[in-house]
Amino acid sequence: MMRGLAVLVSLALLHGCATSRYQHESDFTPAPIADIKAIAEPVPVSEPRSSLGNPARYRVLGKDYEVMTDAEGFTQEGIASWYGMKFHGHDTSNGETFDVYKMTAAHKTLPLPSYVRVTRKDTNQSVIVRVNDRGPFHEDRIIDLSYAAAVKLDIHNDGTAPVTIEVLKAPLSEAVLWIQAGALSNSDSAERLRQRLADISAKVGAGDWTVGIYPKDKGDITLHRVRIGPVPESEVPLLIEALNNEGITQLVLLSQHQLQR
Repeated sequence: MMRGLAVLVSLALLHGCATSRYQHESDFTPAPIADIKAIAEPVPVSEPRSSLGNPARYRVLGKDYEVMTDAEGFTQEGIASWYGMKFHGHDTSNGETFDVYKMTAAHKTLPLPSYVRVTRKDTNQSVIVRVNDRGPFHEDRIIDLSYAAAVKLDIHNDGTAPVTIEVLKAPLSEAVLWIQAGALSNSDSAERLRQRLADISAKVGAGDWTVGIYPKDKGDITLHRVRIGPVPESEVPLLIEALNNEGITQLVLLSQHQLQR
């Protein structure tokens, strides 16, 4: 991955030979995901184009790529691959931190960020990912998935699969928020909290609200952040009241922008 135009000259090294930029010489598989269902897929929302990662054009391995200015309605067929721990914790093309356990992806020319539905052509399985990086720079591959997305599509073992990708348009609706109820170092405790939040949400008629666990490395530990969302802003007070009534009071409200930090 890379940060801004100043490092576009280094793109030829991306997903290829090792450099001192990465802590690992070769890519390798992350630790298994205990419950892939607990990792929520992103919900398309309207976001401005990132100030990083969106040059009009760039060159990698002698080939020029032109970044789209408008990707509405864009579809593509080809091979999906995935990338892992060599890049974990390093900057993506738009300046975010790559996390193998988030539902993200890399594409050569889509605007950053973009929301894309990826569907396996052989099994019809599909996931939604948020594109925040550039790659894969192989002629026969159209998208590089995070490990979490690869697991959800069941391509993490074989490494690649034929897919169709479709750019999703964010719905024109009211603002949405996420409610974080905890950031726990113990994954079992996080799962118990996730299930408790799911039960409370169901009681208030919120079956469509996703309750997910979002891991993030903090030094030597991994924090498992437990969140409900997206929740329409008008419905947030009702849900907070229900959580408070069940003794869950240490809540943090997050916007879409804050989710990426």
